[in-house]
Amino acid sequence: MTTPQQALVRAAARNNAEWCAAMCRTHGVRGEFGADAWAAPVRTPLYYPDAVTLGPDADPDALTARIDTASPGASVKDSFADLDLTEAGFRVLFEAQWIHRPAGSATAAPDLDWDVVGDPDTLRSWALAWDDGAGHADLFRPGLLTEPETFVILGRPADDTEGSVVAGAVASRSENVVGVSNVFGRDGGPDAAWPIVLYALARLFPTLPVVGYEQGDDLTVALRHGFEPLGPLRVWAYAG
Repeated sequence: MTTPQQALVRAAARNNAEWCAAMCRTHGVRGEFGADAWAAPVRTPLYYPDAVTLGPDADPDALTARIDTASPGASVKDSFADLDLTEAGFRVLFEAQWIHRPAGSATAAPDLDWDVVGDPDTLRSWALAWDDGAGHADLFRPGLLTEPETFVILGRPADDTEGSVVAGAVASRSENVVGVSNVFGRDGGPDAAWPIVLYALARLFPTLPVVGYEQGDDLTVALRHGFEPLGPLRVWAYAG
């Protein structure tokens, strides 16, 4: 019997795969959902896996056969941290924790104003703020604005007449949860971003639990803002 926690992990994994699929579509990459995993046959955008498992005990051989390991950069999100892909030439890139915040959780009014990005120029400003000079702002393309279940949330100082983006995140709506990723705060990091992001999510999706994943210090911050850990995940990178 599936426990409520296990059901939430499955929902979080599916949600994350749907978000990866949406991001890939904006780059012209079409993945496919199968019984065990979502996978893309060609290289996905930077930071996005070539496959995401949707349930425990996925078949490693069948999974890796669905992705391109002939070119550099292949990766697999092992959503249940139960695979061993070393014999297929992969190594563990990092481990993280799925997190969950119940629907209807209290959210204090933030110091920032929030909005959902609705045009390419604002998306570009958001992407540049998220990127913080690393050179990867082009990951976020205008096609995201046509993805009906994707919501790019921004935070701005209430008294800033220039409308500078200082915090934000991406929300991905599924049937039973809303996933949150790419949380950033220009001044204060995730600790500064979570209040505005959670406030926005509570108003956009008041009946949906919030899920995502974090690691290290970012996990500590998320737990401080009312999230609970659900279970481990692992990302594997192809080592050749």
